[in-house]
Amino acid sequence: MVPVEMVVWELTLRCNLACQHCGSRAGRPRHDELTTEEALSVVRQLPEVGAREIALIGGEAYLRADWDVIARAVTDAGMRCSMVSGGRGLDDAVVDKVRAAGLVNVSISIDGLEAAHDLQRGVRGSHQAALAALNRLSRAGVPVSVNTQINRLSSPDLEALCELLHRARVWAWRVHLTVAMGRAADHPEWLLQPYELAELFPRLARLQQECERRIVFAPGNNVGYFGPYEQLFRGGGSGDGHWQGCQAGYRTLGIEADGTLKGCPSLPTTPYAGGNLRESRLVDLLAQPAVADIASRTVDDLWGFCRDCYYASVCRGGCTWTSYVLFGRAGNNPYCHHRVLELQKQGLRERIEQTAQAPGDPFDHGQFALILEAVSPEVQHVD
Repeated sequence: MVPVEMVVWELTLRCNLACQHCGSRAGRPRHDELTTEEALSVVRQLPEVGAREIALIGGEAYLRADWDVIARAVTDAGMRCSMVSGGRGLDDAVVDKVRAAGLVNVSISIDGLEAAHDLQRGVRGSHQAALAALNRLSRAGVPVSVNTQINRLSSPDLEALCELLHRARVWAWRVHLTVAMGRAADHPEWLLQPYELAELFPRLARLQQECERRIVFAPGNNVGYFGPYEQLFRGGGSGDGHWQGCQAGYRTLGIEADGTLKGCPSLPTTPYAGGNLRESRLVDLLAQPAVADIASRTVDDLWGFCRDCYYASVCRGGCTWTSYVLFGRAGNNPYCHHRVLELQKQGLRERIEQTAQAPGDPFDHGQFALILEAVSPEVQHVD
């Protein structure tokens, strides 16, 4: 069994923000979230699968009363424990618990400058709260990083945000594309179109070079794919890095607050739930097809452009999450730099158009059509 490198654990869906791009539609806690003892039982099982780092998320993880007890247990079990937070309400009392629990990093979500961030986060003042949380944690000696969603609201702010993060002395900056899940599916006008990657990715490459020696710039799993900056994005300029296929269920796992296990925390619960940790042991659930089959995807599982792509056998359709929530089917990902550039050479581009709205449940999605069109007005629909 390959050791699991990262487990992302949603401790609660309770949240004090109202993010309009939130895939889980967080706000109220789940009605059947794990008890403290059930959560501690999960912690005891994590070393059995070789877990190295546990990232606590929500909702807002620290709104769960026993979050620090769970975090301390993770640390005491010899695993690294980190947390992702929106930063609102992260006061000195929370910082004291962060330090006592031994967290190795807290990542604060900042999606652009103040206007863009507050609009996306749904609460006025949330940008200032996020910056205050960064400063509070940094003063206390807690390593801090930032994660940023890239969409039509945040994209214009990336260069200015980079400078802000330099001044804030964060050690890492992780960026990923906003994906059409949950509330983000309610705002299709916020999503970047695939063809816009041709302009975005050179900017990200310049930002990565700008961050060199000051901030670790870490593009997320849905950024890149065999374009001219692939080695820079995946290998930090070492010359040997490239995307190696979706690692969901292989080196990463996701746990929902009620104990549901998924191969990736971002994936829809249905059809990617592999069972519940209340009912089964973690090591047994890893073999469930919903978890195990993602990383074993082959070229035969691909469709559309991805099926015949030169990189198909290695890439295997890119990020499962990104493609599934668009089409209800993984294996054809238009958010690919190589693909955008290859189509561009032919005078073509792709765009997405929403055809069905999301129903309004956590981790839900709508339906999108993929449209292939010439740069001229002539349009061709892709089945």
